[in-house]
Amino acid sequence: MSDVTTTDLYEVTMALSYLLEDMSRPATFSLFVRDLPSERGFLVSAGIEPALDYLSAFRVTPSDVEDFASALHRPYADLSPLCGMTFTGEVRAVPEGRVVFAGEPLLEVTAPLAEAQLVETFLLNQVSHQTAVASKAVRSVLAAAGRPVVDFSLRRTLGTSAGMQAARTAALTGFAGTSNVAAAVRWGLPASGTMAHSYVEAFPDEEAAFRAFARAHPGPVTFLVDTYDSVRGVRTAARVLRDLGRGPGCAVRLDSGDLGDLARRARAELDRSGLPGVRVVASGGLDEYGVDTLVRSGAPIDVYAVGTRVGTSADAPYLDSAYKLVEYDGRPVMKLSSAKVTSPGRKQVFRRPGGDDVIALRDEPGPAGAEPLLRTVMRDGRRLGPPDTLPQGHARLRADLAGLPADAVRVRAPRPARAVFSERLSELTADLSDRLRS
Repeated sequence: MSDVTTTDLYEVTMALSYLLEDMSRPATFSLFVRDLPSERGFLVSAGIEPALDYLSAFRVTPSDVEDFASALHRPYADLSPLCGMTFTGEVRAVPEGRVVFAGEPLLEVTAPLAEAQLVETFLLNQVSHQTAVASKAVRSVLAAAGRPVVDFSLRRTLGTSAGMQAARTAALTGFAGTSNVAAAVRWGLPASGTMAHSYVEAFPDEEAAFRAFARAHPGPVTFLVDTYDSVRGVRTAARVLRDLGRGPGCAVRLDSGDLGDLARRARAELDRSGLPGVRVVASGGLDEYGVDTLVRSGAPIDVYAVGTRVGTSADAPYLDSAYKLVEYDGRPVMKLSSAKVTSPGRKQVFRRPGGDDVIALRDEPGPAGAEPLLRTVMRDGRRLGPPDTLPQGHARLRADLAGLPADAVRVRAPRPARAVFSERLSELTADLSDRLRS
């Protein structure tokens, strides 16, 4: 089963109807987030590159048509007008890693109406999920204040595909590594991992477990020290490391209890043992809130491993995102539903140093000194350049974060930055709304 059929049924029924009605003129759909979650001061654009991969490969095959027909309980011939459809349109997008705000298009698709409609569900899925996780992950990086953060989320993400996306978006935001081997290999990320409590429990005692692990791994090792008693585990780890002449690059990992207090006691024990180069790693239910508390307390933790809460964006697991028609055959259109009003027309977003972003119509000039965020990345169904790399996206994110107000990037009770409409867009929205209501 192909990605083409990974769609909502109504995308298929609408696309078929458009074709039968010969409604094949260019349509523009805008993908945006209506409102930020309550604990977010900004979002991070992510999922754009996977979305472009999907569009580049998009083709409705006879097998796909068979699946559509089966789902609708109709003969193949009824759905055959869809067969052979490819994506031939244009995409303008905010590059991955850029900071975005509520109401700003992350991407706009302009293509023959049926094509632009049929790709809606997959694009929303990719961009919404990865933007949500990236916007959570970057907060852990900010909270860690320069200390490395590692992704441990795979085992509890909502599916293995989500786990791959979590590792990818974590790397985009500046994570130092991932426990996910497949993600590490696919995107060239540092792989990170230690041992489980079950490993320690399988041996007669901690010391036997640590020595066996060190024999199997001649390089730097990390010992999990809280299977029985954390402080005693640190002492045992220190003794083994000292006996084996190991030190710099090695670590002990704390996974439960009062991490701040235990980190202080672990650091003191390691220093007394002449192992100042052995690091303290903390894990166990952490996200940006826990990391922030530990950093502010001065806990001597060198590396933070975050998992479930970040990989699932636990406090904001979804975004109020939308993919809405804003223009058809050169005619601006909009939605007037209560609390879900959209703005018409193809758009551009302009970023002004020290000022609010401006959402404008695509063809209008931006404010003096402003930078346009949406760039054309596909035309005639083909990419206009090579895919962006994760380091490129991370560099953009670092630059954007440096320009945000301090109250937008704080971990607790952030105050979101915002975007405003240009005068021309405001006038078009008001005029079209009046005409549609009359």
